[in-house]
Amino acid sequence: MAEKLLYLLPVLLLVTLATTLLIDLLPGDPAVTVLGLGATPEQVERINTEYGFDRPFYERYVTWLFGALTGDFGNSLVTSRPVLAEITARLPVTIQLTAMSLVLAVVFAIILALVAAVKEGSKFDRMMAALASASMSVPPFVAAVVLVFIFALVLGWSPVAGYSPLRDGLGRNLYYMALPVITMAMLETGFFYRILRGDLGTTLREDYILAARSKGLGTGYIMLRHALRPSLFSLMAMVGLSVGRLLGGSVIVEYFFSIPGLGQLLVNSVTTLDIPVIQASVVLIAIFYVLINSTVDVLYSVVDPRVKLR
Repeated sequence: MAEKLLYLLPVLLLVTLATTLLIDLLPGDPAVTVLGLGATPEQVERINTEYGFDRPFYERYVTWLFGALTGDFGNSLVTSRPVLAEITARLPVTIQLTAMSLVLAVVFAIILALVAAVKEGSKFDRMMAALASASMSVPPFVAAVVLVFIFALVLGWSPVAGYSPLRDGLGRNLYYMALPVITMAMLETGFFYRILRGDLGTTLREDYILAARSKGLGTGYIMLRHALRPSLFSLMAMVGLSVGRLLGGSVIVEYFFSIPGLGQLLVNSVTTLDIPVIQASVVLIAIFYVLINSTVDVLYSVVDPRVKLR
């Protein structure tokens, strides 16, 4: 595990380096964007000096890197608050949205794949294959519009947008989070289903499955005890990769549903050229993504003891 986490260092260095470099390619002057077109040259110069925008790229990067290592990501250009405080205030919302979407997608994919594998070749199996392909083809912003139209405008079962924190009650929080979670989970459910359904079909043709059936073991017992576990490897790898897609989708979904998470903060920061917030947000997303994939690698040994981590 420790050896795998070492891969995090070069990844983070490349991500932070690229983020700092891209800032120089952004159109406009960050100081002018924050202060407005009516800002005086003295005010613009003060902001550029305070945040180091008038210094060479490599100097800014080294200064920022050493500050980040001590937990100091600077202050927001827009709010003047510490960047770390801005992010930590919104991070739990994005973690909840991402985790709920991932769990929902995995649970539905496993249940549907098990049922379809038992009824191989049936109408249900063919219907699920078509629905999975359809869900994989629908981008999050299209799914969001369709779901809002059906469940919020037509049926009135859900609010169009908004957010309620957990401190106001779990029920009210889930009431607002339901549509965003379903929106993000739809795409992943299709991917997970296709992967697991294919692996289950292969596993069910193995000799030890045929032997279990010849012993008169029940279908449910065979599926859960003998077929599911060895079929999970590809799904686990896909779960790790899907974290990146979910984080990317959260940017769109949070903005669409007015959810005050990290994705919405990142969109607003790009719009206002709030460079310190952009840098810290990208680094945090990269850390989260690498840690999740490292955890998935560790879980391989739990699912199959024959897999040894080095």
